[in-house]
Amino acid sequence: MKVLELQLPEQTASKLQEAAERLSVSPQQLSILSIEEKLAQLEDEFRRSAEYVLQKNADLYRRLS
Repeated sequence: MKVLELQLPEQTASKLQEAAERLSVSPQQLSILSIEEKLAQLEDEFRRSAEYVLQKNADLYRRLS
């Protein structure tokens, strides 16, 4: 596992700590899960965008032929 140090504003760190306590996980665990979720979301958005562009291009090429 790679170590990554983050400097958070005090308000953000407090919110992270409170949320982790409510969920009965460590702030580190909550951070990892949140980052993984966001990365997956970005991958899904990119995939959807790429599929849309490919579909639009297919329609264009079909009309041009």
